[in-house]
Amino acid sequence: MLRRHPVVLARVTHWHVAGSVDAHQKALGLVRTELASVADPSTLDATVALLEGELHRLRALLPQVLAVDAALRGVRHRARL
Repeated sequence: MLRRHPVVLARVTHWHVAGSVDAHQKALGLVRTELASVADPSTLDATVALLEGELHRLRALLPQVLAVDAALRGVRHRARL
């Protein structure tokens, strides 16, 4: 259904990616304290590395999603010199 409404799809994608960034940041803050009793240190290290990698990918994706959202809504940007 959202294929017929690209502006709505772009905005929902923005919310999804921004929410994922927030969730990964929170998870990174909690992983060692909440999982220390159920996982060994090497597993916690691997989990942190996985979350950091995904957080980096999501942060790089967010400006791209915002650019598509803005373009679909007709926002014009002036080139800065």
